[in-house]
Amino acid sequence: MPNFPADYLDISIAKQKLDLVKQGRIVTSYSVSTALNGPGEQMGSECTPTGWHQIRAKIGATQPLNSVFVGRRPTGEIYNTSLARKHPDRDWILSRILWLGGLEPGKNRYGQVDSSWRYIYIHGCPDELMTGKPESHGCVRMKNQDIVELFEQVNVGMPIYIHI
Repeated sequence: MPNFPADYLDISIAKQKLDLVKQGRIVTSYSVSTALNGPGEQMGSECTPTGWHQIRAKIGATQPLNSVFVGRRPTGEIYNTSLARKHPDRDWILSRILWLGGLEPGKNRYGQVDSSWRYIYIHGCPDELMTGKPESHGCVRMKNQDIVELFEQVNVGMPIYIHI
């Protein structure tokens, strides 16, 4: 059994759940959606990487709820059904982004398995896409209000454990 830090995020792919752990206790839990393709670390796989990560960057602190991001930059758009109809093929990244960096060389850091270079995030998505099933392109999706709430409770550098 790994030696867990006192404060970290625990993401269970099997349960589609994220727990915020503080001082060794779960303080809150959120539903998430991980990758449709399952767990995996390979570049281009559209899988959710496992193992230890950390929050590399927090993006979007001042943006309104449902703000749209492309390339980690706000577009100025606010997601709604009309916008969704205009762009049916977009992988919607909304409200806030927690950009992950792998901490395990050869598993999720460096080379063809690097979570940062794969642009793996915890981010908001259209709430209607949160069905309790794995359906993302590799990231960890959350409801918009949930990612905003979580964003305020975590800091850059916080450890994240992603497991099956």
